Amino acid sequence: MIEIRNGGVASTIQDTGRSGHYHIGMPPSGAMDPYAHAVANALVGNEKDAATVEMTYQGITAVFNEDTVVAITGADVSPTVDGDPVGMWEAVAVEAGDELDMGFATSGARAYLAVAGGIDVPEIMGSQSTYTLVGIGGHEGRMLESGDELPVGTPSEDLVDLENRTLPHEMVPEYADEETVRIILGLTDYRLTDESREALCTEEWTVTPEADRVGYRLDGPDIEFVEREQPFGAGPDPSNVVDLGYPVGSIQIPQKPIVLMQDAVTGGGYATVGTVISPDRGVLAQRQTHDAVYFESVDIEEALNARDTAATYLEETTDAIQD
Repeated sequence: MIEIRNGGVASTIQDTGRSGHYHIGMPPSGAMDPYAHAVANALVGNEKDAATVEMTYQGITAVFNEDTVVAITGADVSPTVDGDPVGMWEAVAVEAGDELDMGFATSGARAYLAVAGGIDVPEIMGSQSTYTLVGIGGHEGRMLESGDELPVGTPSEDLVDLENRTLPHEMVPEYADEETVRIILGLTDYRLTDESREALCTEEWTVTPEADRVGYRLDGPDIEFVEREQPFGAGPDPSNVVDLGYPVGSIQIPQKPIVLMQDAVTGGGYATVGTVISPDRGVLAQRQTHDAVYFESVDIEEALNARDTAATYLEETTDAIQD
């Protein structure tokens, strides 16, 4: 059992997501940075879909009532155990009664805490992920608070065999905001003027304070739409279209771009002018408020190749940890 002393800013239980229900309006939820989530689990011997604690901008403070092994990955939150600094991206042994404390993120926006055996909360619709907008999954369907107690599952390996595992330094992401975020233009990018379509992929955008698990709202140059007569079934705003489904990662522009993330609604009447490819959603999820975002347009084949490359790299990462 883990006792939460401080829940941080916005900490929730997440796994790899709630798939197969998008058609009924249920978003996938799940870890915003799948790489950091999976590596944390690998470090403590869990399957990659085991539940972890996702922490945004600030880590949690927690006390353990049993000996275990933990790993913290993602944003640098300067973890300590009973006041002594411990490393990130490595397995750390903790004893019953130890207090794990984490501060505010100095690089990246989201950190992940994995515990040997996983966070043992019930599955809802095939996932342990928290979806706070409707209050399901995770711990009571909400963000973690002081006084919460989280059950832990049975480790898959002896704890002594897990200690001192580490991720090779060259595999630790840097979360540099000059790294581009690749997108596929469409479904309705034809609504943009040629100049605005070009600006989307050439100008600098910045993350606003309105950036969370539902969507990342960005600020930047004004976007203009092609003049048109309002079609039947669409709203009067130039950004409105007849209702359509929203891919996860889709970019809407009611005024400025909003990238829909893991907890977003699944459809509506705003133009979706592009979609962040799946390997790069984790890149965007690690951008803090006021960080820069640069979009790069790619085609379907490039996106599929990037997805395959990311999957292969994760396998190589897991192998490197196990060695």
